[in-house]
Amino acid sequence: MTEQDAEKDALIEAARKLFAGPIAFLKSAPTLQFLPADDVPEVAFAGRSNVGKSSLLNALTNRNSLARTSNTPGRTQELNFFDVGDPLQMRLVDMPGYGFAKAPKDIVRKWRFLVNDYLRGRPKLKRALVLVDSRHGLKPVDLEVMEMLDKAAVSYRLVLTKSDKIKASELAAVRESTEAEARKHPAAHPDIIATSAEKGGGIPELRAAVLEAVLA
Repeated sequence: MTEQDAEKDALIEAARKLFAGPIAFLKSAPTLQFLPADDVPEVAFAGRSNVGKSSLLNALTNRNSLARTSNTPGRTQELNFFDVGDPLQMRLVDMPGYGFAKAPKDIVRKWRFLVNDYLRGRPKLKRALVLVDSRHGLKPVDLEVMEMLDKAAVSYRLVLTKSDKIKASELAAVRESTEAEARKHPAAHPDIIATSAEKGGGIPELRAAVLEAVLA
């Protein structure tokens, strides 16, 4: 085993222990005035509605209902904060889903202002994870959010969800095209993580990526 492999294994184990410990919902913030104190590192999760964000958060934290799953796209229109660790080590931020076609324009505008202001004004935000459905790949609205993150100078990483729903050859093609797009964006992490909330694929690596971002 190389030194690099040993470090990777150690990080995965440390992340497993962290997410096996205390995790609790802190609060929802419908506007910036309700944000909690900016006193610990934060990692935010973003993604299109129905990308499987809530299911992935539940898998990441070994909980069945930490984040509410819903069949109604665009239901969550608040920033939801979760405390991780005792003593507190970090916060996970569940951002409102984007790209819902049926949402009124004022809701979409409110989302953009809330998210953009949060991204730009949060010194403790270490990384955003942008979730992308493996079956569909990057959509124009994902590219818009990536550009928003580039402009806000927020480091982000693309995470493929529902990787168990397509063939291995199709997943490899989606991964390749997603990595190629990531290389075009200054704030994007070059490595893509493919995950399956249902089967557990990529979850240890995702936990390690979250911890790595916080420790960086």
